[in-house]
Amino acid sequence: MNSLSTMKKSEEVILEPMYRLPTLILIIGLTIFFTPLPSWASIAITVFGLFLLLQSFTLRLKFTSENLVVLQLGKEIRCFPYKNWIAWRIFLPQLPGILYFRETASPHLLPILFDCEMLENQLKLHVGSLQIVQK
Repeated sequence: MNSLSTMKKSEEVILEPMYRLPTLILIIGLTIFFTPLPSWASIAITVFGLFLLLQSFTLRLKFTSENLVVLQLGKEIRCFPYKNWIAWRIFLPQLPGILYFRETASPHLLPILFDCEMLENQLKLHVGSLQIVQK
């Protein structure tokens, strides 16, 4: 993997998937099944974990010199031009975290289904000045 200082903005980078978040949610859902809590809670959490696991296999984030592109099975489904970004932040990076970013039109929250370190490096490279720093 290239270090942040040697990466070029002109390179296209597609992030590798991580399966931590869906796996954690699946384990929680299955664990709840063996508790006195209602079984519908276990089923709902497990189904959500399976949904995220499916997303981990099908979705990719591609960083280009001008856009963050969301790909599904290799096909572009959404494009977020950096010029429209106002701010970004990664919540709970030690856990399977959440990426928050705000564009001029709307805010976005995405579960991190990708390598968090690579994600943060790419964000700092392309929109680093817009990072919301935790105090």
